[in-house]
Amino acid sequence: MKTIRKSFLLSFAVAFFGLLTMNTNAQSTNGGKTGLGVMIGEPTGITLKSWTNERNAFDVGLAWSLSGTDDIYIHADYQWHKPLEVDKGNLSFFYGLGARAIFSNDTFFGARIPLGLSYLAPEAPLEFYLEVAPVINLIPDTDGDADGGIGIRYYF
Repeated sequence: MKTIRKSFLLSFAVAFFGLLTMNTNAQSTNGGKTGLGVMIGEPTGITLKSWTNERNAFDVGLAWSLSGTDDIYIHADYQWHKPLEVDKGNLSFFYGLGARAIFSNDTFFGARIPLGLSYLAPEAPLEFYLEVAPVINLIPDTDGDADGGIGIRYYF
């Protein structure tokens, strides 16, 4: 079990830092194409988003559960953004497809479908977002779950 955890965490770290080094055209954020921030909800932790072009991005999170356990939570998603009309900044509806793993006494692995709203501030390199993600757990049993929360990212 510990070997699986270490392998997965190492893979996550490689993917996390790989996103930082991607060189692509990105969404206009008044900063760079990569944002680092916090997510608050279930789960709570850190989040990284890297734009691949003006409408698509990779989003990863490393977090913990607020349910009083020592669970470690990891997710990775690919997102599509649909711009919405606003006077200032960039507001978009997003949806995606990704995976989630929870490491606790039992390890859970599943697919997630994030849905939400993202707002890129007009005069600061900040993104505010609201997200809900239905989850289909596949390991150890097949069942449904959900993630959700709000967050902020600083782009550099």
